[in-house]
Amino acid sequence: MKRRSFRSGDLILCSTVPEDYVSKEVFDAVNVYIIPKPQLQRSILTINTFGYKITGFPVRIDDAKYARNAYYFNLCFVCDAWARTVQYEPVVKKLSEYLLTMEEEGCFLSQVSSETTKHHQLFSILKQILNNLNATGMSTVREGEMTMFLKVVRAATDPPPVMDHHVPIFTTEKGVFQEEQWDLTTQQLLPHVDGFKHIAQIAVDADVENSLVKACIQNLLYYKAVSLLPIFLYSNVYTPTPKVRLLATDAALQEECIKYVSLSGQQLPSVQEIFVMYCSMTHGTTLQDLCSRYNPQEHNIDERKLVQFGLLHKLIRRICKYPVYIKSTNHCQPVTSLQHSFTGLLSYDEVCCTRGYSPKTLEEKVESDPSVVVIWK
Repeated sequence: MKRRSFRSGDLILCSTVPEDYVSKEVFDAVNVYIIPKPQLQRSILTINTFGYKITGFPVRIDDAKYARNAYYFNLCFVCDAWARTVQYEPVVKKLSEYLLTMEEEGCFLSQVSSETTKHHQLFSILKQILNNLNATGMSTVREGEMTMFLKVVRAATDPPPVMDHHVPIFTTEKGVFQEEQWDLTTQQLLPHVDGFKHIAQIAVDADVENSLVKACIQNLLYYKAVSLLPIFLYSNVYTPTPKVRLLATDAALQEECIKYVSLSGQQLPSVQEIFVMYCSMTHGTTLQDLCSRYNPQEHNIDERKLVQFGLLHKLIRRICKYPVYIKSTNHCQPVTSLQHSFTGLLSYDEVCCTRGYSPKTLEEKVESDPSVVVIWK
């Protein structure tokens, strides 16, 4: 593209990679956003138009050496209109600041239109960045004595909300994380994250406010340092998922599972014994029933770890109980606050944590109340 002049300064449109990817007509339609008002300079701007999503970081350099006492440029990434571009914003900003330094130290950009060598250099740099980022998500740019490292960091989706009954478990070894990586509250919580304590219990044991515990665990979820499991009880009922078949064919999964579920210091169990226990989990059969039937510890299997591994790898899922209050025919009998919570939307785990009941106590209350039925799902 050719050089264009603006009233308050100069802008060089020297290269697009691939060449002529953005037509003159498209640029004329969006140039007010490419070179915006001064209030929007040095800000990430993204526009979606004509089938393109254009992300840039407009820069203005005030200096009397330029024809109109100012120089404008904006390096932009152009993507498809439907593409997610938030992960490119830090790269666009860093690359723009790199070009700003090159211009301030050696007038690199302002000489591009008048020097064929400079034009080829810039075109080569942009082409290298385009190819490297598309291929590997990383690029190293060297120009003279300056070196810049670019990397596209995928922005993770927001983690799900953390509830009192959720049980956090590390998905990586705790030793991988150094204390200085986390804030003081998170450091206080880490020793209590063992894969069996739920959020409410961790808050009590660590002497940390419940809302702070949830915020810290949600932060760990964002960085995929932990996952959330349901509360472990021997009265729980589990059922296998279609993924359980992978345990019969995937050698790497078999090895990982055997090491994870074996009792410490004992001979490793066989994958057949583990597979049988997973496949025996079904509706109406509690974990206690399975332990009585198969005696997993006699086969060097830690049933607690067995359940953990199955849930983490989605080989099994928990079948939860949801109490539902059905209006009594006796209108003289008042509805209790506990009955009000039996909406069919809260599981036993949630009711126990919010009410402070033990699972046994809640079970007794539900069993003794003829106006309450239980949904298993």
